[in-house]
Amino acid sequence: MSTTVETVSAAARTAPAAVTVAIDGPSGTGKSSTSKAVAAQLGLSYLDTGAQYRAITWWMLNNGIDVQNPAEIAMAAGKPVIVSGTDPSAPTITVDGEDASGPIRTQEVTSKVSAVSAVPEVRALITELQRSIARQAERGIVVEGRDIGTTVLPDADIKIFLTASPEARAARRSGELKGSDLVATREALIKRDAADSGRKTSPLAKAGDAVEVDTTELTLAQVIECVVTLVGEKQAAK
Repeated sequence: MSTTVETVSAAARTAPAAVTVAIDGPSGTGKSSTSKAVAAQLGLSYLDTGAQYRAITWWMLNNGIDVQNPAEIAMAAGKPVIVSGTDPSAPTITVDGEDASGPIRTQEVTSKVSAVSAVPEVRALITELQRSIARQAERGIVVEGRDIGTTVLPDADIKIFLTASPEARAARRSGELKGSDLVATREALIKRDAADSGRKTSPLAKAGDAVEVDTTELTLAQVIECVVTLVGEKQAAK
């Protein structure tokens, strides 16, 4: 009996502490790839908050909501049921039970998501959904987005803000979107940055206590290693 207790106690001592990781930054900085890899390596859950805003935008477009009309968006915001799977090796997202992982990545959704996500009622609903998911992650979670460290999880154990030059971000995004125009992609990213940083409700911003990592000259593997090290240090200190 005592041997079993000692074994359990030893396991408890060596198990890494649960940790909440907030990773913010604009598009094309490597947020998604980094966040998924870090979560997988450390055995944490993973949440792509941008996918949730894309999902509600996709639902609005499919249901005839005028996405240029904030009042109409606000009225409809509570209708769709969005469910996010948090396995970093196979993250999922459904809207009213329908797989939305592909449809939410279309150019139409991309061009409209900033307008929809700027509506306070949308942000309030999605933010509460995100906090609920984070609370349920027993082993900890990596949450990526644009306002995680500042608004969604201001008490996150560690906050990381990824940056990169517009040129590097455009090149990466063009690589993801086969055949896309590099100049047009760069202009679209800058326009999205301005919209996200300038909105009144929960703008894209670096939290005062966030660690900034410039990924311009780093490989994805180097960025992942950097973040894993930062998180590991925080776990060890808990």
